[in-house]
Amino acid sequence: RLGLERADTAEKALSVIVDLLEKYGQGGNCMESNMAFTYHNSFLIADRKEAWVLETSGKYWAAEKVEGGVRNISNQLSITTKIDREHPELKAYAKSNGWWDGEKEFDFAATYSYVNTARMTTSGGRYCEGYKLLNKHKGSITSEIMMEILRDKESGINMEGGFMTTGSMVSVLPQQPNLPCIHFFTGTPDPAR
Repeated sequence: RLGLERADTAEKALSVIVDLLEKYGQGGNCMESNMAFTYHNSFLIADRKEAWVLETSGKYWAAEKVEGGVRNISNQLSITTKIDREHPELKAYAKSNGWWDGEKEFDFAATYSYVNTARMTTSGGRYCEGYKLLNKHKGSITSEIMMEILRDKESGINMEGGFMTTGSMVSVLPQQPNLPCIHFFTGTPDPAR
């Protein structure tokens, strides 16, 4: 929200978010119940001209500029070796903890998580299913198709149960500055409604 408020481009919003992250950190319980559950955050940041994926681990972060095609995020790190901006101590911190030897190519997701990045797009999880659904419509994604994808329960995109999807947003951002941007939000805890 602060990125939207304080920036007029996607890259400036990225800077706002990482500056706040470095100053204040992140945390807080993700559930209203007494069970403590926290995780680090990922963001899709877009304007009319460009889009970025920002993924975090504590105060450390990596950002990837989306150059084309489709891109998704889902409760796991997905930025691998294409890192366009990063926390200035990202690699040094990983090396000091023995997570990266400083020799092989740096892979953010593999270094900062337990996920086997080679299996991310082939396993049955939400990330993989979202990737498949987006690629199925690559080149012809409309707001209606995006809403259909976000409503999909079989894939796990629209979660039910203890960890419910509480809302979804679809934005249409025309590159022509004379056309208005249009934003659709769900008003219920289940995007299928």
